[in-house]
Amino acid sequence: MRRFSGDATGDIAAALGFTLFQPVLAPVLGALSPQGAAARAGMQPRDRIVAINGQPVRHWGDLVKRVRNGPGKRLVFRLYRGDVLHRVTVVPAAVSAGEGKTIGQIGAAPYVAPDAWRALTATARYGPAQALSRALARTWDTALFSLRMLGRMLTGGVSWKNLSGPLTIADYAGQTAHLGWLPYLSFLALISISLGVLNLLPIPLLDGGHLMYYIVEIFTGKPVSDRAMEIGQQIGMAILLLLMLFAFYNDINRLIAG
Repeated sequence: MRRFSGDATGDIAAALGFTLFQPVLAPVLGALSPQGAAARAGMQPRDRIVAINGQPVRHWGDLVKRVRNGPGKRLVFRLYRGDVLHRVTVVPAAVSAGEGKTIGQIGAAPYVAPDAWRALTATARYGPAQALSRALARTWDTALFSLRMLGRMLTGGVSWKNLSGPLTIADYAGQTAHLGWLPYLSFLALISISLGVLNLLPIPLLDGGHLMYYIVEIFTGKPVSDRAMEIGQQIGMAILLLLMLFAFYNDINRLIAG
């Protein structure tokens, strides 16, 4: 964990002060977007990239950096398809990354072997009491993570473009399912905890809104009036609708961007 030192558009974890483990991936193409620059140039899954514009590519991060820094530029890829060396020219699409920045995209994902996740994980076994304690601690940490993310969004530390709806959630669920049942269940747990935190926010129509009314009643000695509850419900409905519309808007933008 490190101290937060700036805003973020796409890296939520970094904006919240977390440094996540990122395995080094080989520069081998996996899934390709049918309309992406890579597919249109004739690239194929399992192509292994060895150089871009004469500069060696040692891992996937090298490839991403060169592509992101070359929107609209002519990039000459040297790649192996099987044992045969090919030269392919690709012009990365120019994509807006917010805040006036433009990056290049070719519509390619890295190839990850089906058993790669197992090589990066270790199994630890705990007794019932220790397992319960660690589960509660993990749940608490995840809930705090969600609250920090929301707080950073409200203060501008994290872009609202990171807000995701059902389309993105379904996409990530599919990706984690391909990695195995443990990453998939972990993702479902993250979504469940995040929804639980959202439900406890003091917004009318949510459980947190009802708790807010009960707290007001405790301090005032009388229940909230029907008129005040009606206005609160209208405000709560408007907030939730805006959040859902914004999440759908972000989902659609991600689909269009590929």
